Amino acid sequence: MSTAFSAAPSPSGGPGPMSQQLATRDHQPADTRGTSTADTSGSVVDESGGTTPFSYQDLSRLDEALTMSSKETGLRFTLYIGELGTDTRSTAEDLHSRSGGDTSNSVLVAISPGQRVLEIVTGTAAARRLPDRACALAVLSMTNRLGSGDLVGAIVNGLRQMSDAAGHPSRRGH
Repeated sequence: MSTAFSAAPSPSGGPGPMSQQLATRDHQPADTRGTSTADTSGSVVDESGGTTPFSYQDLSRLDEALTMSSKETGLRFTLYIGELGTDTRSTAEDLHSRSGGDTSNSVLVAISPGQRVLEIVTGTAAARRLPDRACALAVLSMTNRLGSGDLVGAIVNGLRQMSDAAGHPSRRGH
């Protein structure tokens, strides 16, 4: 596994603490049985029964960004948002190795807003198309957005930037 880049946003700004995981296609639509007329559009309940910091619109934007990044590049992008422990890099690398599928062609973006840490881990094949310099530029861009409190915008723009840097997969045999 190749490591790419990590950064801790400056203490002068950024989103408040939260603990929530989101991986490509792991979130499910809300159960429609027993619905009421109460306005719940501003919150989403996770599997543990807690309220997440993401609206359905936010989750849709994140899912679309992850899906488009993966489709455009042929790499598998995953996202983790939550605590990363004391050794954030090691935890991010462990999450990447356990993310399933072909990890050599995958990229993990791990963000711990409470710790003010952002880690990007690339697999060995992904690192050839997405070098450390490209990841560092994405981290810089994301850190600026995180500093202004825009977690979803930071993720969407970071994924877009990494997708642009990685380009389209090579077409063999053509």
